[in-house]
Amino acid sequence: MGTLTLPLENTHSENTLEDYIHLQSLIHNLHLRCDAQNIQLFHLEIDDQIQLELDEHQSIELLIFNTEHKLQPELLSQNLTSGQQGLFFNNASNTRAQLAQQTSSSLQLKRQLAQYGIDEDDLRNTLTLAQYGTHLFRATATLNILVMNTGVDMDITQQHCIVEIPITILKAQPLKHYLPDPLAKPVQEILIPRASARTYNVKAGQWIQIIDLSGKQCSDFLAFDEQALNNGQELGLDAAATRTILGHSMPSPGLHSKFYGADSTVLAEIVQDTVGRHDMFLNACSPKFYNDSGYFGHISCSENFNQVLKPYGIASRSTWPAINFFYNTFAEPCGEIRMAEPWSKPGDYVLLRAKRDLLCASSACPDDIDPSNGWVPTDIFVRIYDEFENFPRSQHYRLDPEEQPRMTQSSGFFNRIKSLTSKISEYHGYWIANEYDGWGAKAEYLACRERVAMIDLSALRKFEITGPDAEAFMQYALTRNIRKLAVGEIAYSASCLDTGGMVDDGTIFRMGENNFRWVCGDEYSGTWLKQLAHQFGYKVSIRNSSPHIDNVAIQGPNSRALLQQLIWTPEHQPTIEKLAWFHFTLAKLGGPEGIPLMVSRTGYTGELGYEVWCHPDHAQSVWDAIWQAGQQYEIAPLGFDALDMLRIEAGLIFAQHEFSAETNPYEAGIGFTVAMKTKEENFMGKEAMQKQAPESRQKLMGLILEGNETAQHGDPIYVGRFPVGVVTSASNSPLLCKQIALCRLSPPYTAIGTEIEVGQLDGLKKRLKAKVVSLPFYDPERTRVRS
Repeated sequence: MGTLTLPLENTHSENTLEDYIHLQSLIHNLHLRCDAQNIQLFHLEIDDQIQLELDEHQSIELLIFNTEHKLQPELLSQNLTSGQQGLFFNNASNTRAQLAQQTSSSLQLKRQLAQYGIDEDDLRNTLTLAQYGTHLFRATATLNILVMNTGVDMDITQQHCIVEIPITILKAQPLKHYLPDPLAKPVQEILIPRASARTYNVKAGQWIQIIDLSGKQCSDFLAFDEQALNNGQELGLDAAATRTILGHSMPSPGLHSKFYGADSTVLAEIVQDTVGRHDMFLNACSPKFYNDSGYFGHISCSENFNQVLKPYGIASRSTWPAINFFYNTFAEPCGEIRMAEPWSKPGDYVLLRAKRDLLCASSACPDDIDPSNGWVPTDIFVRIYDEFENFPRSQHYRLDPEEQPRMTQSSGFFNRIKSLTSKISEYHGYWIANEYDGWGAKAEYLACRERVAMIDLSALRKFEITGPDAEAFMQYALTRNIRKLAVGEIAYSASCLDTGGMVDDGTIFRMGENNFRWVCGDEYSGTWLKQLAHQFGYKVSIRNSSPHIDNVAIQGPNSRALLQQLIWTPEHQPTIEKLAWFHFTLAKLGGPEGIPLMVSRTGYTGELGYEVWCHPDHAQSVWDAIWQAGQQYEIAPLGFDALDMLRIEAGLIFAQHEFSAETNPYEAGIGFTVAMKTKEENFMGKEAMQKQAPESRQKLMGLILEGNETAQHGDPIYVGRFPVGVVTSASNSPLLCKQIALCRLSPPYTAIGTEIEVGQLDGLKKRLKAKVVSLPFYDPERTRVRS
């Protein structure tokens, strides 16, 4: 856990407005977690409390140390409630079981234990907590608690996996600052007090971590080529060069991946960001800004920069162009610049890497006259790490606004993927390939339509639903009639709010009579299911198995022939040849002693296809076997750009395009998933959808456009002057040699052959003519996918 600093001092009874605002922003609770099959150290001061949320069928192991790293379990006092079991001594059975596996999780655990200085004698004194529910402990003295959320890997045929443990620290003395643990051993640490600026030198290859200690505090950043400065030349960050080289015609909020100097060479690149909202189109604050606002003589970032840069012979400026970290400004459609409080929370940071020897300057912005720093400026902290360190590229995200950021993941297939392409992007918390070097989206598309292609779909989220009420719960949570599913069968379904709006779509696998696996697009779906089960009292366990299951899709007319050569199935499971559409089989790779797999006849392309599911440790071996066997069929890797072309042709929907929380399944084009007539039980969204007159619903339709100009998601659709619908997805169709689109239309304009126009620019100045067609564009009877 991060270092916690600066507890609240005794406050005067007559607080100023500034004191009051500080009180509102104090850190009372820290929302943290211990990830699955990991260990994490947390620091507690006297009377701090730590709350652990244990999942059903899971236990965790604890080690309690005093400040001298001596085991002293009596320093932690448990607040027991009625019927609650306490801690008991254990020989670290979970941790030892994970270590004994000789897998990637065991190797990682060994490194973590060594990092924290844990040896065999320590493990003999492990305390275990094994009861489901919320557990609260209090520190009777300053201590460190090591939480070991450990256990064996989950086999693909199993459903009881280790899941993350939510942890909350309730501070006895609230904090003004939160300084996270260093990412590695720092070579420099610089505190930038509020309303000031500091300079620091960074060597090429070194890493720069800029940390917001209290949250909602902006920090402007400057960088100069040090060698050029030594030669008498000011060569600093240049916004115009950066935007031009990266293909951004207009400034916008966010961060560029790289920042260039005026000579069009890279000065620094962004590696990690835990916020996702920064200002990239304004200068640092200046005296003019404050003078124009009536605050004459107010200190500014530009003046602070002038003072700290003066010793280096850098000429003063009336205002400095800068990277504005954590600054939350945005441009209205009319071009007006507006601002709001920053999104950054205590401990949030940006990590950069210097590409040349740099002189850097960072500020802690002094603006206290508007929301730009949450009204009260605070401190910024900078850490510099050695060039020999290695930090993965990451765009963090949060499921809950209060939780610690989550780092972008790499699937087990990713090492193979990145060896084939440099065109990588982040998607739903995973790194994915957009397209592959030497192929390209169209060639990958054609391989899938004509031969066979493979794509990593591990970014899909997987949840294990088990327990005596599992069937009844899924019958309520999903729109499909789950009771009709046989063991080994799969159904495509929606999950809805009580308004009828969609939370997610996905496939439900019936693993047993009371065992299901829900595969969907959004990790929040698991949170939603847990909330629903708790609200209505279902006896069901919902566990996130996404870290334990990776999947690769094998799609195309030769997919069956390819997999038949590789997949062995036992007598009680269907073979690949006999596997029916929307069914799965449990299998092995190559023979009865091979890698455990689950193979499903599913996909997202409209072609005959399968998905192969395995543990991440086995992913590279699975990829290699499929890739090698696929050479005789001219197999191609498939990126998400080609997948988008395939799924639009097949009329398949995508989150935040064809559906959202404001769109019900009928309006999203998947009304067939709503068992309104065949399911007697009530289900989420049923009543709202029943009250909606079918004739009034907007309808998902297809468009074929005239000409070669492409429609865009969000383009309005017109008949005459007024809009009648919206484009949800669009693509060029290599099959039809035309531009096509999915759209949502008002009922009077859904007849096949209706002529409409797609509005661009302001909707009036440019129109693309199109005709309404039925879906899907490709294989209307879906004979290929059923073949």
